Amino acid sequence: MLPTELLIHRFNGEEIAPKRLEFDAKVLAIAEDLITLFQEARNGTRGALNRQLQELEGEETDYRVKRGLAHLLNSSFSTFETVSPLDPPMLRERVFALSAQSVPSAQATQMTIEKIANDLGQELDREVLPEQVKAGLYADLPENQILTSFEAPTPEALLHRYNLSQVQGVFYRASHLVINAHRNDPGQYKLLFRYMKLFQLMTYIEGDADHGFTLTIDGPTSLFKPSTRYGLAIAKLLPALLHVTRWSLAAELQINDSYSGQKRQGRFALDSECGLVSHYPPGKTYDSLLEAGFVDRWNKAKTEWRLEREVDLIPIPGSVMIPDFRVVHPDGRSFLVEIVGYWRPEYLRKKFSQVRQSGRDDLILAVSERLNLENAGVKISDTPARIVWFKDQLLPKAILQVLENV
Repeated sequence: MLPTELLIHRFNGEEIAPKRLEFDAKVLAIAEDLITLFQEARNGTRGALNRQLQELEGEETDYRVKRGLAHLLNSSFSTFETVSPLDPPMLRERVFALSAQSVPSAQATQMTIEKIANDLGQELDREVLPEQVKAGLYADLPENQILTSFEAPTPEALLHRYNLSQVQGVFYRASHLVINAHRNDPGQYKLLFRYMKLFQLMTYIEGDADHGFTLTIDGPTSLFKPSTRYGLAIAKLLPALLHVTRWSLAAELQINDSYSGQKRQGRFALDSECGLVSHYPPGKTYDSLLEAGFVDRWNKAKTEWRLEREVDLIPIPGSVMIPDFRVVHPDGRSFLVEIVGYWRPEYLRKKFSQVRQSGRDDLILAVSERLNLENAGVKISDTPARIVWFKDQLLPKAILQVLENV
């Protein structure tokens, strides 16, 4: 996504309109030039790349567009790493300590570097050259990091990402938004709700899979303390929403007016005909590495129980619960599995409240021992579910033991 200073929006009354690039020859050429520049910058430093980007910007008025496209290439398609024959913090500590013992001069600096190289050579039992000490001394600074890989997008894909990022920036200052997800394929709802769970959005849900859902989401400016991180989380939901076939969205905003310095109200609307393109995969998503690791271990376990990811929506008042997994036995028995890992207190209270309201007697709740349920106001004794405790990772054996005792 784009930082606030690279967002380009205009107002029509209270309606806000984000900048969208047309796919004309001029803009496609700019995107292609930037992509080529990054490709040719592989194995070079970030600092050298930034200088080339500044030259490409020149003095033209579209510098913010070029800077925005470059930011996306930098943050989403590039990998920068510290490449050094020696550990930079260790080098600085030793060089600074030794150089403090002599009067600063070019000769003293050279002697210091040569002595450090000689000492390290003896300690590591290999040759260490003074040039390696010089090269490694500040190799971990951002401008000295190396562009080790670059996954070049097509110019069209880069422009799609730019247009999406400009729209995502609208939600940084949302007070709340309402999404109407009309009647769609149930799998699309599930994917959308899983992303909402992943981003920990505070949502009130009404409706059902047959008629559609209305989702009311509190925005970052509605919180007691506005949270930039929460605004980013809402923005991250938009690419997931694009995988839903029919939907509409309305948001209320609190915008800082750059001229008056005062806050002003804004509105923004969007629907499934917006033409934006998602970069999120349309398939399944795991809510955490914890779940992904559990799936991997289950696939290696020797058991007749089959682990399924596709689980039906469980409607509850004001929300929808989607258990993480279903385990099914060849004889037809099945149970739902919900993993409760690393959540804030308000989400713990909501999660256990959902379990109580679900009315299900086939639910297994896997709860991390790291969670302080008591401080969160959760009474585990009030939970009508079979409980499995785990530490750092959830093992299939723990779930299978519960299933054997049923």
